[in-house]
Amino acid sequence: MSTQGTAVEPPPSTVQPPDPPARPRTRSGKQPWRVVLRRDWQLYSLAVLPLLFFLIFRYLPMIGNVIAFRTFRPGGSIFGEEWVGLRYIEMFLNDPTFWNVFWNTIILGTLTLAVVFPMPIILALLLNEVRVRYFKRFVQTVSYLPHFLSIVIIAGMLMQLLSLEGTVNQIVGALGGDAIPFLQQPEWFRAVYVSSEVWQTVGWGTILYLAALTTIDPQLYEAARIDGANRWKQTWYVTLPGIRPTMIVLMILNIGTFMALGFEKILLIYNPLTYPTADVIATYLYRIGLESNNFSYAAAIGLFEAIIGLTLILSANAISRRAVGTSLW
Repeated sequence: MSTQGTAVEPPPSTVQPPDPPARPRTRSGKQPWRVVLRRDWQLYSLAVLPLLFFLIFRYLPMIGNVIAFRTFRPGGSIFGEEWVGLRYIEMFLNDPTFWNVFWNTIILGTLTLAVVFPMPIILALLLNEVRVRYFKRFVQTVSYLPHFLSIVIIAGMLMQLLSLEGTVNQIVGALGGDAIPFLQQPEWFRAVYVSSEVWQTVGWGTILYLAALTTIDPQLYEAARIDGANRWKQTWYVTLPGIRPTMIVLMILNIGTFMALGFEKILLIYNPLTYPTADVIATYLYRIGLESNNFSYAAAIGLFEAIIGLTLILSANAISRRAVGTSLW
């Protein structure tokens, strides 16, 4: 058969284009930081302002801790006048008032952690079971609102509600009881503080847990139902393990701020009558440092508090990493 006049297509080329040049890598197989920085400099530039904020307002003030070991006089050098060593540390270690304040902080911090921390988890689990969308949104909105109120407004509301002629005592009187001076009796302060913390923070804390609940694979619930698990067992064996990383991270963060309780709220609602149970390290520092102008003594106590907080967060992170395999770093 004649093939004249018929165009014959050339065979496809088997020559492959040359590979792009490989990016330089270190011995560990990772790219050098200069290459990564040059490639993603737009993303890293977003971290400049937060880093400057922490550098200026968090790390540079740490230099002032030197006055815990030096005598500071107003009007003199910001780094103190003369070296006194551990004098101020020995002073607060031998001060019975400090130890009363220290144990108040431990007790109030433990109560806050034990009561306030589980509440957002419980509320998130309950809201996750609600199928009526409008009711769920209503509950979320109502529970979120206290978080956006100023601490001053919260303290004013507590004083109005718990005064001798306030709403709570009116209810107590209607039930046949006697009015209780909640904000003047030391034994009531811890209950007032912890309950107000629950009311103020429980709604806002559910946001992270509700977001974590959306990441759980629905097929896990389906498999649990096939195995005969009821709602309680599904919550125990599927839901809680699914949000466990979020719980652990927030637990570590809460332990890190264990010693730094709500200074503003306590300062606004406590008074000399409730000092035996209400006075914590933060308020004690305020009175010693700003009211008594004993800055070196206050700096020594603040340094001691910071060391305890750092030890707690490092210990909690290490225990969490070894026990459950989840940690901040």
